[in-house]
Amino acid sequence: MSAPRPTLEVAGIDSLILRLFEQIDERNMPWMLAASTRLREVFGAALIDLVPSYTTLLLHYDLSCLSAAQVRQLIEQAFTDLQPADSSNGRLHQLPTWYDRRVGPELALLARRSQLSEADVIRRHSGHDYQVFALGFAPGFAFMGLVEAALAAPRLSTPRKRIAAGSVGIAERQTAVYPAVSPGGWNLLGRTPTRLFDPAIDGYSLLQPGDRVRFEPIDHAEFIRLGGDDSPLQDTP
Repeated sequence: MSAPRPTLEVAGIDSLILRLFEQIDERNMPWMLAASTRLREVFGAALIDLVPSYTTLLLHYDLSCLSAAQVRQLIEQAFTDLQPADSSNGRLHQLPTWYDRRVGPELALLARRSQLSEADVIRRHSGHDYQVFALGFAPGFAFMGLVEAALAAPRLSTPRKRIAAGSVGIAERQTAVYPAVSPGGWNLLGRTPTRLFDPAIDGYSLLQPGDRVRFEPIDHAEFIRLGGDDSPLQDTP
């Protein structure tokens, strides 16, 4: 894969969207990490925030420090001779996960859709290291991928009003864990006792773009031993 040349889209008076790719691909991440590092270096104190996504970077800069022309010059400088980052530098997190219909009501649905047994769905979902592409939607909510095409499923037509913290779900070819109680429409297949968002840890979020995640199946007893909450969902779509 050759080095990306970003197209720039205005997102606000002091913000630009840098579009590096058109398709979601795990191979994008080394370039996204490298671009993020270089942009932070060249913008320095004039950078207010930089938010990565699957294919774009949202660049928020200090309007009092830089003109529009200077911003574009710095972006050009950042992408000159850009080389992909070593994606192996990201941390590997193993998240113990209790896969069960009581906390994963779409487990049976995913099995039917994929013409697999529930055990095979669990085996396939837990048998892959997922790349953390971006954080969003809620503090600590990490968008990860890519799940096998056979397990891909659209979001629920009617989102739930309340999803328990730690719920593991699938939407299309993405997978994620709800870090806190919130509404949501992802297909749920289990729950992890691991706390993903904590103001006491550096960066607040356990998972960061560039990290990798593997879900480790555990039984109910181990889930409870690790502090998991096995309360069933209060509402269904």
